[in-house]
Amino acid sequence: RMEPGVSLYCRKVLIESKSPDILPEWCRFVKGVVDSEDLPLSISREKPQDTKLVGKMRKALTRKIISHLATMAKKDTEKYKTEFYREYGFFLKEGVCQDYESQKPLSKLLYFETSKGMAGELVSLDEYVSRCPPEQKDIYYLYAPSRELALQSPYMEGFAKSNREVVFIYTAIDDFVMANLKTFEGRNLTSADRSGIDDASTKDKDKQNDDKTKDDDESNSTNTTNPKLTTTEADQFCAWFQTTLSAKVSQCRTTDRLTSSPAVVTDNESGAMRRMMRMVETSDGGGEFNVTPLPKQTVEINPEHEIIVGMHRLKERDPVLAKVLAEQVLDNCLVAAGLLDDGRSMLPRLNDLMLCIVKSNSDQDGNSESCGDGSSSASSSKEKEEKTADDATTTDETKKE
Repeated sequence: RMEPGVSLYCRKVLIESKSPDILPEWCRFVKGVVDSEDLPLSISREKPQDTKLVGKMRKALTRKIISHLATMAKKDTEKYKTEFYREYGFFLKEGVCQDYESQKPLSKLLYFETSKGMAGELVSLDEYVSRCPPEQKDIYYLYAPSRELALQSPYMEGFAKSNREVVFIYTAIDDFVMANLKTFEGRNLTSADRSGIDDASTKDKDKQNDDKTKDDDESNSTNTTNPKLTTTEADQFCAWFQTTLSAKVSQCRTTDRLTSSPAVVTDNESGAMRRMMRMVETSDGGGEFNVTPLPKQTVEINPEHEIIVGMHRLKERDPVLAKVLAEQVLDNCLVAAGLLDDGRSMLPRLNDLMLCIVKSNSDQDGNSESCGDGSSSASSSKEKEEKTADDATTTDETKKE
C-alpha cells in the first residue's frame, strides 16, 4: 500500500516525515511538503500540539487539491482523462467512499464509459445529465466485467428499446462508489437491475393497450406464428415457477423490459459486492463452504419469449422436464446478474438437457425411416433381393460364355 507523500515542516524544520494526518488517506498520491510558521508543537517537537489547527489545515489543503484537479479537468479535459484519471482515478473513487465532506466535489471529477459512447470513451456524470431527456429523473448504471458483456446483458434490452443512456462500471470499487454516492445533482443513481425500470414508451401506451387487452388475449390464443402468453396464462406460469422453485425464488412476475431474453432477476445484491465479500470470507480461512448463501430471488419473466411459452405448454405434458428447464432459466438469470458462485453446478443439468435433445432427434429420425406402415421398408428389401438375383444371373451367364 502506498504511504503518504506529504511531510510536515515548521519554520523549515522537519517535524514529521510522510505525515498521515496532514491530508486524507485518499490523497496519498500527492507528493510535497507543508511548512507552517505558527504551528504549536509538543514538548518533544515531534508532533503538532494543536490537533484542531491540523484539522483546519487538512480541510484547506484538501479543498485546494480538489480545486486544482477541477481546474485541470476543465482546462484540458483530454489530458486529464488520458494522463491523470487513468493513473490516479482509483484514489478519487476511494475518496468518494471515505471522505464524505469532499464527496460532492469529487464526484464531478469521475469519468465512466456509457452505452452511447465508444469503447474507451469516458464522460463525466455532468455530461451524462446534460444528455438526459427532461423526463428522466435517475442516472442508470450497470455493472459488468467488460463493455461487450454489458451491451449483451438482458438488463440493457429495455434501455436500448427506449434509447436511454446507461453508465457502464467494470470494477467492484465503481460499484461501491455508486452505492455510496446515491445521488448526483438531485438525481438518484439507480442500478439497471432494479425492478420497476420499464420501457418509457410502454408506459406511454398503457392507456391505449388497456382497451385492447381482451382482444389481444383472444388473438394470442389462436396466433401460432408469434406465440405469447395471455394475462391468465402468465399468472398461472408465474405461480407455477414460484412454487416449483420455492427454495430459490421469492417472487415471480411479468415484465415489459425484456425483448430477447426469457427472464431476469431483479432487486438482487450486487454481483461485484458479493464476489468481494466472498474473497474476504475465503481469505479469512472460512473456506468455500462458509460463504453466505444466496438469498431468494425476484424473477421477472418475458411472456412473449418462446422459451417461456414452451415451458408453459410443457409443464402439463412433462412436468419433470419443465422443472429442469425452470432451474436452468433461473441459473441463466443468476449468471447474467453475476450472482452464480460456481457455474459447475449447472453441468449435470446441461448434460441431461443435451441428452434429451439428442434422444428426441434420434427418435424423430427413426420415425421418419419407419414411416408408411412399413411398406416402404418392405418394398426396399424386395428391390434389394431382386437386384441381388439379377446380379447373380448376370454372373452365371458371364461364366458360361
